[in-house]
Amino acid sequence: MKRISIKDVALKAGVSIASVSYVLNNKIDSRIGKDTIEKVKKAAEELNYRPNNVAKSLKTQRTHIIGLIVADIANPYFSQIARIIEDEANKIGYTLLIGSSDENAEKFESLINMFCDRQADGLIIAPVENTKACLQKLQKQKMPFVLIDRHFPEIEADTIQINNYDISYKVTEHLINNSYKNIHLVAYKTHLEHLLQRTQGFKDALKKQTSEKNNILNINKDDIDQDINSGFEDLFKNSKIKPDAVFFTSNKLAVSGLKKLMKLGLNIPQDVAIVAFDETEAYELFATPLTFVRQPLAAIGTTAVEILHNKITNQLAPLQHIVLNAELHIDQSSQPKIN
Repeated sequence: MKRISIKDVALKAGVSIASVSYVLNNKIDSRIGKDTIEKVKKAAEELNYRPNNVAKSLKTQRTHIIGLIVADIANPYFSQIARIIEDEANKIGYTLLIGSSDENAEKFESLINMFCDRQADGLIIAPVENTKACLQKLQKQKMPFVLIDRHFPEIEADTIQINNYDISYKVTEHLINNSYKNIHLVAYKTHLEHLLQRTQGFKDALKKQTSEKNNILNINKDDIDQDINSGFEDLFKNSKIKPDAVFFTSNKLAVSGLKKLMKLGLNIPQDVAIVAFDETEAYELFATPLTFVRQPLAAIGTTAVEILHNKITNQLAPLQHIVLNAELHIDQSSQPKIN
């Protein structure tokens, strides 16, 4: 079946090809009369005309495709971010393609190559560990990209982060001020900078207390349930001095930890106070409303699209390092301790 061309629309409307191009590309000015506009639109509709985006991209050197690589699309944080970015990208004429690296460096590189092969105009990326070389290669290819959520200090790129250190310090300070004495952090074993900042904020705030004990339970991302089960068995059953508060540095850690605390028959906050990172509907399944860190998802998504669009249209635009403020949402799970 013959593809309907712009020439076919022009013949049916009885106008020039140039006039059709102006109307269909929304480049209408005073030289194009209302009658002509109506004829072109009617002819295009009757012929079911669809623009040839391949030919258009060859002419403009743009595909109007943005690639988004998230670390784990099953994580509510990234799925919400993806929806926001998709909506914002559509507003300015981009189609968003999404890939999930599943925290795997090889899959991450494969996604990068796929988006480059599809000639995406730019990428929004939440990188995973051991991918610095891949990002450096992307820079050499002159592919515009913006890093969200995570970053590597060695990579000079546009970044959007939150105040990880400050908000973690604030969470720990909140628990200290509510009279909790044996506060534990549940964090990933990682070299990712944003997670290390959360751990450092906890450590520095905890210096207000005199404690020689190692209060950090490090979890392997590939064995979350197993590591939390064994770790909490030691902390809450075998330890003489049990934690009276726990701060989880991610929502996946929090959900796994909360399930284990329920199995151990512990009440929140009577037996142990809880603060979690990020929002997730899963928190609603637990009887006690949780205190959690709320990230500015809308601002992250809209800012990422704005910066990337600027970089696509002007590759000489200066680098931007945006730090947005997360908020501590206080609820019953960390109410003041009753001694």
